[in-house]
Amino acid sequence: MSRALFIIDVQNDFTEGGALGVEGGAAVAAGITEYLAEHRDDYAVVVASRDWHDPDNDNGGHFATDAAPDFVTTWPQHCMAGTPGAEYHPALDASQVDVHIRKGQGVPAYSIFEGTDDAGASITEVLTRHGVTDVDVVGIATDYCVRASALDALEHGQHVRVIRDLVAGVAAETSDAALAELGHAGAAIVDSVAASGTDEAAGA
Repeated sequence: MSRALFIIDVQNDFTEGGALGVEGGAAVAAGITEYLAEHRDDYAVVVASRDWHDPDNDNGGHFATDAAPDFVTTWPQHCMAGTPGAEYHPALDASQVDVHIRKGQGVPAYSIFEGTDDAGASITEVLTRHGVTDVDVVGIATDYCVRASALDALEHGQHVRVIRDLVAGVAAETSDAALAELGHAGAAIVDSVAASGTDEAAGA
């Protein structure tokens, strides 16, 4: 068994004070850093994704331009390439990340599986290279990009755990629904104290 950690979109624009900040985002950033300080050796590879949108277009209709955003398929401008909002939140220790995935470059993108690393490799190629069979998912937002990334990981045959105290969502109702959906789809929903990387914890 080889395990990966997916850190989803822990960026300034998705934390408090950002263009699409969610409550608890900064705490999640700090919590992931604390978790990695204790559990880094549990993971063959740590992968972090970021929205990395083009600043000069609507990114395939992802940015609302002609009407107000509906916050379902259209959004205010956020996480534009090269801006402070697109950078990792400072409480996240990015030095622990092995692979950096950028997604949404000119197109809408929610799942980490829709992005590529700096060399152009897909996340599927990264997982294959490291022989990964199990994925833990943390980050922002529970009800959007965490959900999409975890569902895609399941679709790609991974054993998936979502660490519920290391995710933050846009709204409590939709976040609870996303976790319920993920559990129904086959993901284990665990707390960080149980996510030790052991086979016993994987069944939690």
